[in-house]
Amino acid sequence: MNIREIHPAASFEERLARNFDGLSDRLRQAAEYVAAHPVDIATRSLRAVAQESGLAPASFSRLARALDYRSFEALREAMRAKIDRRVNSFAERAERLQAAHEAGESSFCEAHVSACLRNLQTLLRDMDMALLDRTVERLHAARNVVLVGALGSTGIVEYLSYMANFCSGNWSMAGRMGASLGSALTGMDGRDAMVIVTKPPYSTRSVEAAHMAAAQGAFVVVITDSPACPALPSASAGFVVPTDSPHFYSSYVATTALVEIVVGMLVGRAGAAARARIAQVEQNSRRLGEVWDV
Repeated sequence: MNIREIHPAASFEERLARNFDGLSDRLRQAAEYVAAHPVDIATRSLRAVAQESGLAPASFSRLARALDYRSFEALREAMRAKIDRRVNSFAERAERLQAAHEAGESSFCEAHVSACLRNLQTLLRDMDMALLDRTVERLHAARNVVLVGALGSTGIVEYLSYMANFCSGNWSMAGRMGASLGSALTGMDGRDAMVIVTKPPYSTRSVEAAHMAAAQGAFVVVITDSPACPALPSASAGFVVPTDSPHFYSSYVATTALVEIVVGMLVGRAGAAARARIAQVEQNSRRLGEVWDV
């Protein structure tokens, strides 16, 4: 095999083009599978990839080394980064938005609302209802539920915390108002759950929180918009929610709908206890003058 110098930042395609002639037939088959299935490579285990492709796991490991990756895991990370780059450039999306405006294309309002409606329809069409039901049941049964969100996902997690605390007293938002995320993770085990909302660019704290909570045995729910989300491998239940929009930023409309659905299903399971708590929260809010009582 010809050994050629490859820049560490070279893409999979560049590495493959430079080394293709020296690859065996089996490694070429593995390379073609990787090129055609980047999402599977980024999100599924090596064993699952091998089973789906009909090739031995060793073929993918050898391919990674032949293309000058340290390991198959390094190749997997390259695929994740490649997928992330498709959606991570806010500046490029803003430029397209401005170009569309200057070209006199249809109004942003109409285009954005149409995209949000499609996202909601896709959410309903593709929702794994059995997984959703199991997830809500686990959240309902959990000793404590810790909510994690950062960057653009902070607001949606704040909203989820607000809704959940009407009907349950064991939901809390980690890292809120300067509080330590580490303290929220301390003592978590199989009796607890964590819900993480993260969209590109993914928050390092959120991803690490998913890994740590899973390692401690907690039930981890990850809500994201890409199968390449680095928190998904640690998820007990993962939901990939559509966020397409002409906007420069990811739309959270379908994500908002999903967390509202989760809380609605929780209230349905909680019965009289939830009704009593909601009534008490409302009464206390009035007594404190937090709401305008009509």
